Amino acid sequence: TLSLMEEVKFDNVNTAAYSPRPNTPAATWTNQLPEDVKQDRLQRINEMNLRHATERRAKMMDRVVEVLVEERNVKVPTQVMGRTRHGYIVYCEGDIDELRGKLVNVKVDKCQRYFLAGKIVDEE
Repeated sequence: TLSLMEEVKFDNVNTAAYSPRPNTPAATWTNQLPEDVKQDRLQRINEMNLRHATERRAKMMDRVVEVLVEERNVKVPTQVMGRTRHGYIVYCEGDIDELRGKLVNVKVDKCQRYFLAGKIVDEE
């Protein structure tokens, strides 16, 4: 799993430690992995994903990205939240009543693990 993740460098992964599912053959196996092994594997996967996500977002710095505005930023009401064509979350200053459902160009000036931020610009 880790070698595949290193090769692909996913933008995002949904992870959980393995747990037996009722009515499946594996649920009755006697050679279940210890909880500490499951947690260690999960932690390594999540740490790798955080590193990859951070690296990918960093490549967006100073770029102009097209964003479909979806909603108000609940943490900063003067900002709107939208997504790029690649699904990256982007925050920027703006009036949600004016911008909801519209495509805007945003110049990225901040890159975090799971979101980008910037300012609306006229250029592409």
